[in-house]
Amino acid sequence: MNRLKRISLAGWSCVLSSALFFGCTTMGAGPGGFDSSEATQAVSAQVPENEVQQRAKVHTELGSLYLMDGRPAVALEEARIALSVDSSYAPAYSLLGLTHMTLGESRLAGENFEKALSLARGDPEINNNYGWFLCQTGREQRAMEYFMTAARNPLYATPTKAYTNAGICALRTKDYKTAEDHLAQALRLAPANTQAMYWLGDLTYRMGRYAEARQWVGEVEKLQEPTAELLWLGLRAERKLGNREAEARLAVQLRKRFANSTENRLLMQGQYE
Repeated sequence: MNRLKRISLAGWSCVLSSALFFGCTTMGAGPGGFDSSEATQAVSAQVPENEVQQRAKVHTELGSLYLMDGRPAVALEEARIALSVDSSYAPAYSLLGLTHMTLGESRLAGENFEKALSLARGDPEINNNYGWFLCQTGREQRAMEYFMTAARNPLYATPTKAYTNAGICALRTKDYKTAEDHLAQALRLAPANTQAMYWLGDLTYRMGRYAEARQWVGEVEKLQEPTAELLWLGLRAERKLGNREAEARLAVQLRKRFANSTENRLLMQGQYE
């Protein structure tokens, strides 16, 4: 698995998380003619209308937690329980799509995402998730339509997720201008979005803007403990800038804290690019 795909999949942070970020923009046309008149709040964010929906919601949310915890088999079971309770609960089909995607079962993933959208066409969370699936299966341009449908929905509580995913997806096709625009918008909506910060660091490194990459690494470190990916990015930026002392310091951290990581293996092999 290439580095871009591996990092962007880690933790599902911009697909499943429910951070309290808010933003509002105007709605334009989306896939299939979707426009502002069809803007809806995510079904998962709505108050259940009855006990049946409440039970389906609880099992779907539980399944999402299992998926983030790396237990896809249990996530599948929870999604199926949710649908046995309420066969029209769209978020459960979206969860099935994400879970089958994790398991490498693209056909089943696609079928479940499409079922979810047929039940809740304007749901921004489902559009975001389906966009992620399309991006990870080589349909980046089509994916961008779904990300933008989600991001521009004025009823979507977390548009920063869709903009972050759109930025990551644009990086896959080396469309650096679009990637930077979307990641910057994700940060404007949520200044503490460390995933957007990381990918801006990755982007500026690729473009040879090494001092900016180093700065983004520092911004992430102010908000969270460094990951192997972050240390590796910082190390390489310092190397390009000729700061051997900082490079060595980060190399020590990487070896001590993430000895079994892919990044440490690359360091040991001297494969900096």
